[in-house]
Amino acid sequence: MYNILMLDDDQEMIATISPLLLHSGLNIQHIFSATTFSQGLDYIREYDIDLLITDLEVEGLNGIDDMQQVKLIKPSIEIIVVSTHNTFEYAQAAIRLGVKNYLIKPLELEPFLDSVREVLLHVNIARPAIEHTHWAQGNHFQMQRHTIQNHIKLNQLFAPHAYIPQEESVYQSLGLHGPYYAMIKIQYQPLTSNQVALTVADHYLLNYAVMNLAVELVHNQWNSVTFETDECEVNMIMQWDETSYLQGWHHKIRQLNQLGQLLHNHINNYLHIPNVIGISQILKGNEFINQLNIQAHRALMWHTQYPDHHVFYYGDMYWKKHEVSEPTAVIEENKGKNPYNLIVSQVKAYIEKCYGQKGLTIHDVAKKNHVSPNYLSYLFKKNTGFNLWEYVIKLRMEESRNLLLETDLRRYEVAERVGYESPEHFSKIFKRYYGISPSEFKQLQA
Repeated sequence: MYNILMLDDDQEMIATISPLLLHSGLNIQHIFSATTFSQGLDYIREYDIDLLITDLEVEGLNGIDDMQQVKLIKPSIEIIVVSTHNTFEYAQAAIRLGVKNYLIKPLELEPFLDSVREVLLHVNIARPAIEHTHWAQGNHFQMQRHTIQNHIKLNQLFAPHAYIPQEESVYQSLGLHGPYYAMIKIQYQPLTSNQVALTVADHYLLNYAVMNLAVELVHNQWNSVTFETDECEVNMIMQWDETSYLQGWHHKIRQLNQLGQLLHNHINNYLHIPNVIGISQILKGNEFINQLNIQAHRALMWHTQYPDHHVFYYGDMYWKKHEVSEPTAVIEENKGKNPYNLIVSQVKAYIEKCYGQKGLTIHDVAKKNHVSPNYLSYLFKKNTGFNLWEYVIKLRMEESRNLLLETDLRRYEVAERVGYESPEHFSKIFKRYYGISPSEFKQLQA
């Protein structure tokens, strides 16, 4: 059964559409509604939401790029945007960020229901179809592999300290146009049956399955070149020309992190293959192209230090100024300083100061502390035992309890003090946290 979240401040539209969806023949369990972006994020964190239907004009949603926050919290969620912005640029940006459909208000109900049916069918059938594919059925995979010659050339080109050709035609022939590049390296463990190693044919199909899934995820959304190594690795070269890079360039790293998380989740969930993702920085120019491989490989190595984390961005790591081949060397050099604990301490101090701020997001916290949201969430959980947003809610609930005990503030005033725009939403969170509503809590103290 499906859970749907409708994020829109038009309550009349929600009241009209919700019963239509519930009686549309779709297997819908529950339809949630939220009127602000931060309230919607809370629902996505707390419930298993399959589909988000969102307007772009709700309070706290500052442009379509904020949809990345939704995908970071729940990578598998599908999104339909409904908007009054009838422009190609908005629709193009939405599709680039993984939005499944972009509909214009006022909604035509039949096309809207058709769109919801199509997206939920995708949730239920399209991805899991990969899960049930047997490796022997190689004809299920239709992706075209590189020729042997190009496979060799790509591996040679991206090898550490490789000779870098000057001729532009070499790169063009391999589909590399740049000038901006980043590498996502997927390292996975080969499957075995009863401790018996896979045959060459099995290994070939396994490689192919990982590549196929990776290519499918970026299809029509990223300009990329994907190739395998001779080991259990797949490399994805993401590239941008000058124009596309400068459009929202400050969001590129966030998008790469989100894509890395999607890759890990899909390979793990649908192919059942343990995997780790390493992501390089974005570098400009063919002369730095083999640095991408070095960076992505180093990022991967941090999995040995943090085995319960699976997506690593090179730019988040603490490196020595000179060449380092192992992350342990950095750790040894900085014993007693532990930069990771320092980051978590700074983040805790920031949250304790700003938890009452309306519209606070993980991205705000990460940006203030100069790390990616994905990596920050991991560090915080590892060092405190709390999910980062659980910690925000903990502080908000403890403060609201104190305010209810010690002051005569009304419910809406308490909600505002601890960062909630909606008193109703505050009451729901309070009851879920303490088991009783704020008014019931107040009566018990009387």
